[in-house]
Amino acid sequence: MPRFSVIVPVYQVQEYLAECLDSVLAQSCPDFELIAVDDRSPDRCGAILDEYAARDSRITVLHLPANVGLGRARNAGLAEATGDYVIFLDSDDTFTPGLLADVQDRLTACAEPEILVYDYARTYADGRVVRSNSAPIFARPGPDVFALDQRPDLLDLLMVVWNKAYRRDFIDAQGLTFPAGYYEDTPWTFPALLSASRMTVLDRVGVHYRQREEGGNILATASRKHFDVFAQYDLVFAFLDQHPELGRWRPVVYGRMVHHLNTVVSKPGRIPPGDRREYFRRAAEHCARLRPAEYRPGPGVKGLRTELLSHGRYLTYQGVRALARTRKALRG
Repeated sequence: MPRFSVIVPVYQVQEYLAECLDSVLAQSCPDFELIAVDDRSPDRCGAILDEYAARDSRITVLHLPANVGLGRARNAGLAEATGDYVIFLDSDDTFTPGLLADVQDRLTACAEPEILVYDYARTYADGRVVRSNSAPIFARPGPDVFALDQRPDLLDLLMVVWNKAYRRDFIDAQGLTFPAGYYEDTPWTFPALLSASRMTVLDRVGVHYRQREEGGNILATASRKHFDVFAQYDLVFAFLDQHPELGRWRPVVYGRMVHHLNTVVSKPGRIPPGDRREYFRRAAEHCARLRPAEYRPGPGVKGLRTELLSHGRYLTYQGVRALARTRKALRG
């Protein structure tokens, strides 16, 4: 049984795949298995995976008979994983050197916590490497092992699965799986963080998160599929409904949700222009149904924007954005 199962779902990344695989295979901690899931990729990804597997027995390749999407491909890899801990890595990203050794040392020092969280850096085509804005969270003093009540700031991190190591028996006990959809990380990450009783952080960059050119990132592509974010948060709140002991987190999760909904609609190139009004209508209906009585919006312009969005005030929201752009231009 390996210490780590590294699960890499693969689809249309032949340009980046070798670099991703090499970053795992070159880790100084050799005690891992690499499970690569070919999600019926139409390019040479499947052949590249088979070539790597022929040279290294630590690699298991799954060729799915049909394209099922990122979340379901991860589920397929998870079903084959045998390691003590599971780590997900997207196939256009890379591990930093020595990550697994540092993760192993931290897990041992902290007596096998359920989740370990590490940081990431964005990498750009021009060679820039920029650590995430959340770096201060990792440097913050506090207990080595904690539950979310002691470190609620973890919910301020990007809600992704690929910056964490999860103990396999914890995954099984919580029944964590990925749904289909664009925002499949959301209904995995929130339940995992809310449920864990023993977590730790590792103050180092563990993943280089590639910022691909326009059209290369599915989340940066204009499409109605971004409306999927509503269904994924329905799953998060369904989880909270099933766990009344976690009810104190509903206002916090709601706040993170409206922030996320605002990010989706405010980022250029996500919601097609002709669908923006409908997005606001859906957001208003969604928020009216899920808004806890205890919730209080944040201060400043950001809080104002999320309130306007949550009440479907499209024209006023657009006016606030235009005013903010004008003020920024005048300051410049």
